Amino acid sequence: MQIVVIICQDNPEIIWNCFRLANLMLEGMDEVTIFLNGPSVRYQSLDSKHFPIKHLSKVFTLSEGRLFA
Repeated sequence: MQIVVIICQDNPEIIWNCFRLANLMLEGMDEVTIFLNGPSVRYQSLDSKHFPIKHLSKVFTLSEGRLFA
């Protein structure tokens, strides 16, 4: 199945959960694309101890997920 996740917010918790969901879907052998729109393109600057967005995005891209901004 092909899945597209569109993120349009700069809330770290929302972005973190989107990457978590996308990584889970990749484990299920789905094709997943994340499209970052608007303020979400600065997702790396929102990384924190509670929401390790950089780590999840790295796992996503290394697992053959596609990331567009």
